[in-house]
Formats: sequence, structure tokens, C-alpha cells
Amino acid sequence: MSIYGDYIKSVIRTVPDWPQPGVNFRDITPLLQNSAAFRKLIDSFVHRYQEMDLDAIAAIDARGFIVGAPLAYELGCSFVPVRKKGKLPFKTISETYTLEYGEAEVELHSDAFREGDRILVVDDLIATGGTMLAAAKLISRSGGLVVETSTIVDLPDLGGAQRIRDAGFGVFAVCSFTEDE
Repeated sequence: MSIYGDYIKSVIRTVPDWPQPGVNFRDITPLLQNSAAFRKLIDSFVHRYQEMDLDAIAAIDARGFIVGAPLAYELGCSFVPVRKKGKLPFKTISETYTLEYGEAEVELHSDAFREGDRILVVDDLIATGGTMLAAAKLISRSGGLVVETSTIVDLPDLGGAQRIRDAGFGVFAVCSFTEDE
């Protein structure tokens, strides 16, 4: 967790029973609207990764872009979007993952990385871990080395972060929420 983790967590809004009864949705919109909080958020990632010799930030469509682009700028590395199927115009490689209600796919341009590039994967939230794990596997298949996966929020009760760790990838979250918070 970041030194700003408790503060950032306090700015995130919980919306009960959305999108369905029993679900506590963690809304990062207030975090993005608060310039001081957003700066602390980006600083949390910069402080963690500024000495890790990264080649690229691979950010997951679409909310991962919010953190990924300014982080790539601050760290002086490239920004690579990991997109939902059908959104990239050039030759792609893809990875399928399971959702509660079926399957989804993420894609990456086939020339996004060079063999051995050091990549940080970024998204807004880890729930069950499917999207993050698919992106990390996709990057590994493309020849990139996933240095770590990172997120604003982890929901540890849903097991996603552990699933990612069990697959051999490190996980960093600025803050986390349990189901009863």
C-alpha cells in the first residue's frame, strides 16, 4: 500500500447496491475530480516505480489509461494500451479470459514490445483478477517481462490479487477495500 493509501481510500466513494443488490461499487470519480488527491495517486505510483528501469506502461482499457498515461509521462517510458477486442487497428495478439457471464478478450498490437522489455501493467481495480491476469499473460506472450501489476484499488475478498500472484506476477495496490468496508 502507498503512503497515501488511507487518504486516497477516503476519497473513493462507495455506492451500495450498484450495479446490482449486494454489490458495493468503488467509484474513483471523486478521486479524479479532486486535484490534490489525483496528484497523490499519481505520486504513489511514481514513487514506487521511479527506480525500476521500466520500458513501458501497459494500461488496460479504459480506466487504466487514466493512471497509465500520466505515469508513463512521469517515468519517461512509453505508453501501450491493452484494449478490448476489436479496438486496435493494426495486427494484434489476444488473450481470452472468463467472466461471470461468459468470456472476454483483450488485445495488444503485435509490435508493442521488444523481447525483454520491462513492462508495468496498470488498471484501476482488481476484483477477480481476470482482466489483469489476461493482460499480463498477453504481455508475456509478446516477449515483454511483466515487472509488476498495479492498481488503484484491490478487493482482496474477491481473490483476484491472490490469483495474479499465484500465476507468478507481483501485485501493488494503492489501497484496498474489504466487503464490509
